Amino acid sequence: MTPSYGPDAEQFGDLHRSVLEFTPPGTVHHVIVPRPDRRLFAPYAGPRCRVRTVEELLPRRYVMVPRAGLWINVRRPWPPVRGWVMQQIIKLAATAALDTDVVLVADSDVVLVRPVTAARALIDGRMLLHRLEGGVHERMPRHILWHQVARDLLKLPPPPGPPLPDYMSPLTFWQPATVRKLQDRLRETTGRHWAEAFGARLHVSEFMLYGVFVDEVLSATDGRPPSDTSVCHKTPDESPMDLRTALEFAGRVGREAIGMMISSKSGTPPEVRQAAIRHGTEVAARTS
Repeated sequence: MTPSYGPDAEQFGDLHRSVLEFTPPGTVHHVIVPRPDRRLFAPYAGPRCRVRTVEELLPRRYVMVPRAGLWINVRRPWPPVRGWVMQQIIKLAATAALDTDVVLVADSDVVLVRPVTAARALIDGRMLLHRLEGGVHERMPRHILWHQVARDLLKLPPPPGPPLPDYMSPLTFWQPATVRKLQDRLRETTGRHWAEAFGARLHVSEFMLYGVFVDEVLSATDGRPPSDTSVCHKTPDESPMDLRTALEFAGRVGREAIGMMISSKSGTPPEVRQAAIRHGTEVAARTS
């Protein structure tokens, strides 16, 4: 499942081609885009790609302000919801709406580099969670704030750290049933529709919220799930890459990685990105 929009349509094309190549024939790629961008993604629609719009998944009280990149709740017009936060809401809403055991949530600038099935989401029969222990430190104020907001939304005590776990990943497995439980929890703790409660926060992260919920709410009965941070090979920052740097990066694809990500915000030239994708896929094939 991929939330996307017009500027990322080219990168989405690379991702979708890799989904067709590296997932079983019955796998369906769901892409959620703003209504004005649907025409850019319509060519991918078919038996293995479902194209839906943001507006189809949102409560009807949300409307977009043209060219502003903001969404307004007509019942509570202030504060508006920023596009980046709305994309997170859509990620949660779309996952919860799927009738399946597991969803591979992929950003538009990810590509798959080796075959993957739902079994990759399990470790010793348990669903994995992307959790980098101690990954959030005192020099990461936004990440610390995301932890604080997640705990506030879930009505949990303040975080004990830093250091704190980092749950952020451009490619990760989620369980729709778990997301539905998370939505129910937000309704209970805030007394509002979960999307309104989430969207009212200026600084918020869907990954931090999901991770904290799994680790500190569900774990009370099920225990903390196993962690796996090797699913996606990604760049450590958003610096632009030249050809040599990109090929060196792609050459380091790990044996357990199923995907690779060069940030669309890095300004890496398209031809360099394509060369890195080819090389990363070749390296993955040799080491599988």
